Amino acid sequence: MASTIQTLSTEIVSLITAGEVIDSLAAVVRELVENSLDAGATRIIISLWPQQWRVQVADNGCGMDADNLQQAALAHSTSKIRSADDLWKINSLGFRGEALHSLTTLADLEILSRPPGANVGWRVVYGHGGQPVEFAATAIAPGTVVTVSDLFGNCTLRRQGLPTSAQQTRGVQLAIQQIALCHPRVTWQVWQNDRQWFTISAAATTGQLLPQIVPQLQYSDLQEFNLQLPNPPNCALALVVGLPDRCHRRRPDWVRVGINGRMVKSPELEQSILSAFHRTLPRDRYPVCLLNLTVPPEQVNWNRHPAKHEIYLHEMGYWQEQITQGINQALRISSAQMPESFHHTRVSQLVKAAESKGGYKTNPQTTHIHHCTPIPLKAIAQLSNTYIVVEHPHGMWLVEQHIAHERVLYEQICDRWELVPIEPAIIMYQLSSAQVSQLQTIGLDIEPFGEQLWAIRSIPALLQQREDCAEAILELSWGGDLKTAQVAIACRTAIRNGTPMSLEQMQGLLDQWQQTRNPRTCPHGRPIYLSLDEPALARFFRRSWVIGKSHGI
Repeated sequence: MASTIQTLSTEIVSLITAGEVIDSLAAVVRELVENSLDAGATRIIISLWPQQWRVQVADNGCGMDADNLQQAALAHSTSKIRSADDLWKINSLGFRGEALHSLTTLADLEILSRPPGANVGWRVVYGHGGQPVEFAATAIAPGTVVTVSDLFGNCTLRRQGLPTSAQQTRGVQLAIQQIALCHPRVTWQVWQNDRQWFTISAAATTGQLLPQIVPQLQYSDLQEFNLQLPNPPNCALALVVGLPDRCHRRRPDWVRVGINGRMVKSPELEQSILSAFHRTLPRDRYPVCLLNLTVPPEQVNWNRHPAKHEIYLHEMGYWQEQITQGINQALRISSAQMPESFHHTRVSQLVKAAESKGGYKTNPQTTHIHHCTPIPLKAIAQLSNTYIVVEHPHGMWLVEQHIAHERVLYEQICDRWELVPIEPAIIMYQLSSAQVSQLQTIGLDIEPFGEQLWAIRSIPALLQQREDCAEAILELSWGGDLKTAQVAIACRTAIRNGTPMSLEQMQGLLDQWQQTRNPRTCPHGRPIYLSLDEPALARFFRRSWVIGKSHGI
């Protein structure tokens, strides 16, 4: 039976449009908080009453006067867009003018607001469609308080289809945390059912804020890296990287991407982050990495999704390259990453004198050095024919010689993978078809040489001079891709623990290791060095004690 096409009523159209933007308690919080941030708020208080479907957001932003309040909830009313061109130059978080109007079609909406210079604030209650139905002067501190009550009260079926109350509140928490990470200088107080739920204190940087959200992390586990990009103008890349020798995750849940102050989904950029950490973490572990990009507005199309979670970013390849380079620099070990407090201790004067006698110089005034500036390392001794004792201007390290050399060789192999012909050929016996296929996959020249015999006529260059070359090739035949084979070769050819080394050999290894792209871990994800920095040594030996008092005088 044919159906008749009819035009939907204005009321139904409003409900459908509202559903694109407001689909949960978390969406309400997100939209209201974005307006608060656009208003310049530095303190935001969020109150939830999930069982009552009620949300309140109060801020200390710039507020609205009486005229603006009367238009705030009308359809497509906004202070952030004036022309079609503005859609391609978005500099604010909330810009479509849909959120408040959509809320009037789904809930009861009340706004109290006062600009900083005004003598009085105003209270407005909005009816269906965004028209003010109550308007009166009220006492309020400068800022804005938005209260949304009885959300989805006219859509009971939608309420029934939403997740449970616990899942809804969890969604609110995640939304606030994501926004807070993009705006670390804002203080957040969150209440649930008139009880304080959690707070996020303002911090100078995202890295300093992150341990409040992920208590398992310490700030010392993280490295922050900021880079101004010359092209295009006014671009910046900010990274918070979990050092791979100190922290990693079971899931990629803390690989996050923010663009111009908003967390977004960008599979391409997320994959670039994961690739940059390749062969720095243990198997089946994932990095901690927060990326915040500041890009010109015309580079971003926010109109891909109503909730603005998904975007189009122009020149994706360029941004992926910059992210990879940024992560590589953040993972380097450099003077800029050493504790600044070192240079402000009384003991530093003694250590500087020792350094000058030790044959290397440092400049303690230059504490903010580019991240690629290497630390002067000096091999002192070998411990148990396994560990290199290393002195540097900020303390000492123990470097495990085998895995440090493994990291050096692995990166050399990756950069200069070379197969060389050999004569005579290496003869292998009783290889399975899978083993033969594996050796062919990684590029070795292998051919039958008789019954159950195989002749291998090319091998990786690093194995050419080794007496155990046949055993190494047999190991490579057991599976894995080219990267796995390269790791296996690096591991097999690296200096073995238990091997004595001269000071010159140890120093040479340190110099090579320091130039690697990922010096913190071996290709299997094991930490390469143990750090004993000067401030920690000073605390352990109580060098801050007053001598007289330590004798009981």
